[in-house]
Amino acid sequence: MPESKSRWSKKTQFWLFLLAAIIVHQIPFVSIPFKWLESFFHEISHGLAALITGGKIVSIQLFPNGAGLCTTRGGFGFLISFMGYAGASIWGAIIFSIASVNKRLALIFSSAIIILLITCMLFWVRDLLTAVIVVVLLALLILPYKFKKLHYLQPLLQLTGMMVLLNSLYSPLHLFDGRAIGDGAALANMTFIPEIIWVALWMAIAVFAIFLLSKKSR
Repeated sequence: MPESKSRWSKKTQFWLFLLAAIIVHQIPFVSIPFKWLESFFHEISHGLAALITGGKIVSIQLFPNGAGLCTTRGGFGFLISFMGYAGASIWGAIIFSIASVNKRLALIFSSAIIILLITCMLFWVRDLLTAVIVVVLLALLILPYKFKKLHYLQPLLQLTGMMVLLNSLYSPLHLFDGRAIGDGAALANMTFIPEIIWVALWMAIAVFAIFLLSKKSR
């Protein structure tokens, strides 16, 4: 009986967090930090793909509207371009999954994200605006540590993971701006596969990640 109750609780929590993420996404000022965080994971995914394939990160920029830019040198161009949107979906799913296990793992992973942001600040941030955005993200991640026994850390990290995943579902649609620039255009030029196919694939990855999380919650 306790096991059945626990499973029902996890299933209910999943749908509540998804609903909360959809609602928060519609609130202009409240949703901004989450868009910045999704942009950070998008850009750092480009950078990590460059590092893994023998390239290097030159700089990472984040903008107030939720856009970003990771400048890299060397590495496997196809994987670097592909991993931005795909990586953000993966990050979101991993954050939600790990935070859902228990408070201790949520604490460890939250600390790892803080270290990643600090590393980014020290090595790859070259402009004041990006530095301010990163500091805001650090403050938001550190804030739950101020509460007694970290009661709010786990649910806030779960909501953060779901928000990153949801933003990674919506953000590829911004590529349809008529300017033919960005990751989709870069992949279209490399492969001769239309940009719309890449956008559909990135959105499908996000939907599949949400599906896997819902299945795991059952």
